[in-house]
Amino acid sequence: MINITNNRSSCPVSTSLEIIGDHWTLVLIRDFFLNRVTFSDFKNSPEKIATNILTDRIHKLLKYNIIKFRLNPKNRKVKQYYLTDSGIELYPLIYDLLIWGKNNLDIDYDAFSTKTLKKISTVNREKVIQDNISNYKNFRENLLINS
Repeated sequence: MINITNNRSSCPVSTSLEIIGDHWTLVLIRDFFLNRVTFSDFKNSPEKIATNILTDRIHKLLKYNIIKFRLNPKNRKVKQYYLTDSGIELYPLIYDLLIWGKNNLDIDYDAFSTKTLKKISTVNREKVIQDNISNYKNFRENLLINS
């Protein structure tokens, strides 16, 4: 459980949004599911997050134990970030935002999004979510084992 102090509201929706409810935090959470692990990986995302904002969001997610890091065994100057179990539990939200965007936004999708939407269009929500969570847990396990 995430220990919350000095929150403005006792509403779980409001308090959750104080932690994860901004644009960049959700993009960062999405990037974890794309197997991005380093500051550079996140910085080089297509959205081009500013370094100071990225640093702030990483610190916030660390503070609330949504992510952790380890030092890269090959280069101990590089931190490799990964989602904790509570961070992994955010995947259904990411999935639902993807589907909401597909159903409601009139935009041209990038190649990756087009491929992803095509891939999941024939699979039910629960299976997609379970598969992606399982894939991320396997990725995280391999990251932490390979020292």
